[in-house]
Amino acid sequence: MALANRLNVSPERALKLFYESETCDELHNPETMLYTFSDNYIADEVIAEKRMIS
Repeated sequence: MALANRLNVSPERALKLFYESETCDELHNPETMLYTFSDNYIADEVIAEKRMIS
C-alpha cells in the first residue's frame, strides 16, 4: 500500500510494479536482509529503481 499511495496507483498496479522489480528479488535474498527494512524504505527502493530505468 505504501507504494500505491506514493505513486497514486491502484494496489494491483503497485503490486505488479513491485513483483517486476529487482527490489523484489533482493527482498528474498538473505544476504541483503532487505526483508528487515520498513515498507516505506522498500517503496523508496522500488521508486528509485523505476526512475533509473526511465
